[in-house]
Amino acid sequence: MSNSFSRAFGDPDTFDSEPTATATPHQQDYEFSEQVGHLLRRAYQRHTAIFQSQSCDRQLTAIQFVTLCTIMDNGPSALTDLVKATAIDPATIRGVIKRLKTRDWISLSSDPSDQRKVIVDITLAGRELVATMVPRAKRISDMTMGRLNPAERVALMHLLEKMNASES
Repeated sequence: MSNSFSRAFGDPDTFDSEPTATATPHQQDYEFSEQVGHLLRRAYQRHTAIFQSQSCDRQLTAIQFVTLCTIMDNGPSALTDLVKATAIDPATIRGVIKRLKTRDWISLSSDPSDQRKVIVDITLAGRELVATMVPRAKRISDMTMGRLNPAERVALMHLLEKMNASES
């Protein structure tokens, strides 16, 4: 097994062994800088910085944009449907909806068949924002993948989709 593989994934023969309390992560062949979670977080930080620098509205976040795109694609949606479609947790989606409503990018109404259920729809201003942002969003994705060649970009997208599919 290669040394970088061992550092990134550990030695499968020792997964069940108990580490000593005094052993440092490095002594246990654990390099946080080579862990998938750390690398994904850094890549996401890079993406977020690029998104903010390229957005037509500096207060718009990537999560807000994804939510607007989802509503525009799927039509008026209940909060539970937005949670499922975007993989954004319920507490976060409520905050996103509140901020989008404040900016008049969405409207809220009650479901006629269940008055307890809130239906979220995109406004004309929200549609105009999405129309302006889509070309920028494509450029943001391109910039996020930076120096990756076309084959690496396809491979990255395939692997991320495969990782996320395993959660279902």
